[in-house]
Amino acid sequence: MVGTRLPEDLVRDLETIEHVEQSDRSTTVRRLLSRAVHEWKLEHYARQYGDGRVSLARAAKEAGVSLWEMMDYASTRKLAAQYDRADFARDLNVLLAGRTR
Repeated sequence: MVGTRLPEDLVRDLETIEHVEQSDRSTTVRRLLSRAVHEWKLEHYARQYGDGRVSLARAAKEAGVSLWEMMDYASTRKLAAQYDRADFARDLNVLLAGRTR
């Protein structure tokens, strides 16, 4: 259980959302907070990836999204891919090794 004081304008906004969504205060707050936490995780871990602190796969896992979703998010944020020539050469060798089998 979490209790907090909210400014009146935010309470009025919550009441509007409750009315439109036809839900109670707890449900509305949980839904909005869940969405905000999800967005924060995406932004935070995408930034970690962009700074080269974590891999794209790790960023996706920590943010709780698929690799494809994280790739799309990083792309929309115009984050530079953390993929260098050594990574490319390694991946190319793996692909070529698979073709000779």
